[in-house]
Amino acid sequence: MPSISTKGREMPASPIRKLTPYADQAKALGKQVYHLNIGQPDIETPQGMLDAVRSIDFKIWAYTPSEGTAAYRDKLSGYYNKLGYNITPTDILVTNGGSEAITIAMQACVGPGEEIIIPEPFYANYNGFACSAGIRITPILSYIDDGFALPSIAAFEEAITEKTRAIAICSPNNPTGYLYSSEEMQALRDLCIKHDLFLLADEAYREFCYDGREFISPMHLAGLEQHAVILDTVSKRYSACGARLGCIITKNKELWQVALKFAQARLSPPAVAQIAATAAVDTPQSYFDRVKGEYEARRDTLVDGLNNIEGVYCPKPGGAFYVLARLPVDDADRFCQWMLEHFDYENQTVMMAPASGFYSAAHAGKDQVRLAYVLNTDDLKKSLACIERGLAVYPGRR
Repeated sequence: MPSISTKGREMPASPIRKLTPYADQAKALGKQVYHLNIGQPDIETPQGMLDAVRSIDFKIWAYTPSEGTAAYRDKLSGYYNKLGYNITPTDILVTNGGSEAITIAMQACVGPGEEIIIPEPFYANYNGFACSAGIRITPILSYIDDGFALPSIAAFEEAITEKTRAIAICSPNNPTGYLYSSEEMQALRDLCIKHDLFLLADEAYREFCYDGREFISPMHLAGLEQHAVILDTVSKRYSACGARLGCIITKNKELWQVALKFAQARLSPPAVAQIAATAAVDTPQSYFDRVKGEYEARRDTLVDGLNNIEGVYCPKPGGAFYVLARLPVDDADRFCQWMLEHFDYENQTVMMAPASGFYSAAHAGKDQVRLAYVLNTDDLKKSLACIERGLAVYPGRR
């Protein structure tokens, strides 16, 4: 029998999707499954984006430029400059989703066998992207009792080696929802300049900052012009996950040219998605105000509901649409599977993402789950009822 590659064996499974067979089995038995495991919003995509797709009338569905169409990059630069990024269209490289933005940036900034430091817990697919690129993630632990604040700069200093090439962050964060403060971002800026490191910033949830908190990008910080690499996507901003369109932004021209070579190797980003996303830039602010208000209400419903369950602790996040909660269970992976296989309340149950998959450190997050508040408040309340009753009868409750 042919042998599977070592890299293939080392490629981690997604903690977000690995329980899907159990959810499918529960549905086959007639159970209602509330999906809090994945960041697929139920928010409607902006009408202008959908109308742009419906009005397409080209005769040839052709390749687009590897860096993205001029029309989209021009429109997109206007969007970012309203946010104070001070960029030109030539600083943007359009990608096949935010995932490709991350993979290209990792490969362009970090060589095989070299290291990238990431505060954990972190988006689980960073592990897979790093594995594909042959690079090593050096995790620095953040803690639920601190609300998952940025680890100390001393912890970063201790982790930096001669092989370290970059630091990566996600703010607002997936999976914790933590929003880095101006002081934390300034500290990261100083660290990257001191050690001459790239700062990769995943800004997929930029629009979703709550309680009047300010979003700070590396693009807002003087001195990072050659260090900052912004990774973005239309998936969350416009509730358009299926469009598979993202981008890299950098003022470092050498890095941009290297990233372009990776982009040329995969030919081009999708034409239809760029047409839709070009139109999406004109989405009125009222859309985002309404969506942000909805998410804030959902956050409060979920966080307050979780903290009212005996033995559960959940810090209130400042952004995105995820929470990480600590449960009174022996093993969150086992509990999440048990909820789908063996439990229902009024013929309903909940699919969650075990938090262990968002950590690299052994045994970290074993009693934690990530929940995405992508369902309406009524469904969230029903989900909370299922979780509370499930915990009450779970055989491995602590």
